Amino acid sequence: MISVIVVAGGSGKRMLSEIPKQFLELNGLPIIMHTLNKLNKSISTEKEFILVLPENQTDYWEGLCIQHQFNIPHTIAFGGNERFDSVKNGLEKISPNSKIVAIHDAVRPLIAHSVIQSLLSSVEHYPAVIPVIPVFESIRKITGENSSEIVNRNEYVLVQTPQVFQTEIIKKAYKQPYSPEFTDDASVAEHAGYSIKTIEGNRENIKLTTPFDLQLAECLMQNQL
Repeated sequence: MISVIVVAGGSGKRMLSEIPKQFLELNGLPIIMHTLNKLNKSISTEKEFILVLPENQTDYWEGLCIQHQFNIPHTIAFGGNERFDSVKNGLEKISPNSKIVAIHDAVRPLIAHSVIQSLLSSVEHYPAVIPVIPVFESIRKITGENSSEIVNRNEYVLVQTPQVFQTEIIKKAYKQPYSPEFTDDASVAEHAGYSIKTIEGNRENIKLTTPFDLQLAECLMQNQL
């Protein structure tokens, strides 16, 4: 059993929208539905979906499901104050038969099927596997108010989701107290003492945060059709 936790706690602030960004339409369908559809099609083995939403957004989501006749089975978990709390709440909903947990951002609808398959294959041999992409731009480190220094971009990668874990280790990792250092699920697992295996992600798998991201995703998705 693969448990897929989809975290949808975003607001529309940086998207300049009153509607939470995961509910904004992308090519005629809410972003979150594109994401769930892609995950559902890409995982052919036994699976379950846990959707983590702020409690005050569940009625709105149920209305969207009726409007768009969306019928992928899923369980709702309520979001918390921090992403850490939201994922922890999602983990409490997973099946006792779960062997693998994949944790994904609801606003990343362009994850590639091949990347998902590679993640699921790798996690059979490693406790934690995440997709990353190389950094092509030059990077500078801010060292003061008016100073900076160049750093070697080859030593850095950009991290994506889904991040995939053997169920036992991610459940243990989330028993830790929250720390501001936990910027993603891999950082939680790493802090608990587990090593993180990286695989190559797909550059199209952007996190839709701004209006420009939404426009870019529309173009990318149309090219995939």
